[in-house]
Amino acid sequence: MRGGIAVMHLPVPQNRAIAIPARASHPLPMQTRFSISTHGQGLYEFTPQVASWLKGQGDGLLTLFVQHTSASLLIQENADPDVQRDLLAYFARLVPPSDDPAMRYLRHTMEGPDDMPAHIKAAMMPVSLNIPVTAGRMALGTWQGIYLFEHRTAPHSRQIAAHFA
Repeated sequence: MRGGIAVMHLPVPQNRAIAIPARASHPLPMQTRFSISTHGQGLYEFTPQVASWLKGQGDGLLTLFVQHTSASLLIQENADPDVQRDLLAYFARLVPPSDDPAMRYLRHTMEGPDDMPAHIKAAMMPVSLNIPVTAGRMALGTWQGIYLFEHRTAPHSRQIAAHFA
């Protein structure tokens, strides 16, 4: 026993080949970029676009990465739109605009009262996601969807890099 972990030593036969099962053929890694047009703060689901891109592929791991410092990625409930509204309201209260008296300590304000709070929100939430894929289908739960969480008030075109291997 080492550090509370039981270690079992098994004898290894000398001069014997070890059979390693052949790996099923797997296609080369795939990459793409999803472009999401936003029209202000909110959650924008793009699960169908990702599912369409993965259709017909095998097993692997999907990685998504938002290429911006004022937006995030979330896996969240997609059945009740009140969930998205409540999340938006919660983060608006948690991190108000920089012209709110409670946020007067912020220095980065040149790009508008929503900019630095958007950076703070993006620092609090994931900017990348990893999702297992089986037989070309994401292993999401029944009510789960993939969302871009836009933290800015103005419209933007957001880029999400995708890698599947």
